Amino acid sequence: MPRPLLIADVPWLLYRSFFALPRSITGTDGRPVNALLGTVNAILSFFDEARLPARSPRGVVACMGAEQADYRVALYAPYHAHRDPMPRELAEQWQKAPALLESMGWTHAGSDTLEADDVMFSYALAEERAGGQALLLSGDRDLYGAVTESVRVVAEVGRGKERTEIGPAQVRERYGVDPAQVPDLIALRGDPSDGLPGAPGVGAKTAARLLAEHGTLEGVLAAAAARAAGQDLAGGAAMTPRIVTALCENAAQLRDFKLIATLQGFEVGVPPDRPNDHAAGAAAAAKLGMGRLAGRLERLAGGGA
Repeated sequence: MPRPLLIADVPWLLYRSFFALPRSITGTDGRPVNALLGTVNAILSFFDEARLPARSPRGVVACMGAEQADYRVALYAPYHAHRDPMPRELAEQWQKAPALLESMGWTHAGSDTLEADDVMFSYALAEERAGGQALLLSGDRDLYGAVTESVRVVAEVGRGKERTEIGPAQVRERYGVDPAQVPDLIALRGDPSDGLPGAPGVGAKTAARLLAEHGTLEGVLAAAAARAAGQDLAGGAAMTPRIVTALCENAAQLRDFKLIATLQGFEVGVPPDRPNDHAAGAAAAAKLGMGRLAGRLERLAGGGA
């Protein structure tokens, strides 16, 4: 089994670390570095040879992107509009993240027009096409749509935390749909984290049942239209009159929601195998005043634990 390429969702890691770790963790300028520390430590946890030697990554791609893709906002103006502005103390660390991550020997990849999950999806596609395997480090469930036998999502990281890889079987177990149906599911049931309401009155279980009966969003909408016209009185067990009305009245918007939820791939190169550069990472961490991280990386550079 080939060693996987670790593809990290840097915005998710930065946000999660910023709110999980105390802001009293500061650097040389007295400003917080908690988000940077948590992000680096989360990625480093995948190189704990004592825990998962066979799955130690062959390299890391640290992905960033636009806060929201313009085309998604054009399709639905409230997309991401409910989110609070980024805290200033996080924004400062956000600007420092690329240089620190690159100093570790990790590939920093980004996009000015697409979001981090689109960048991650693109690298996962490239790795899979090259015959490799990829691990997507993210809590963004949109990425379940990228899952294949060679591409898996993993989110639980850190000391003492159980790490579960989400493959096709786990997506089906959790959501009742195949990975390829995830954008259809999101369109129907909505996604509060992105501000997508879905079809009125359609929750996750109903959305999964509709897709089990009709395959795709288009199949669901066609069945609803036929039922409304009296052409199909069966329509499936989940196709109640209330659901038929909700689907028919919101069909165009639901199609837009699927486009929003569909990951966008673009051409990227396959990164070469790259070991971590602990020495350079230690120097960069020390420059930022991250003494404990610098000490840890120096020990790793010297072969220590």
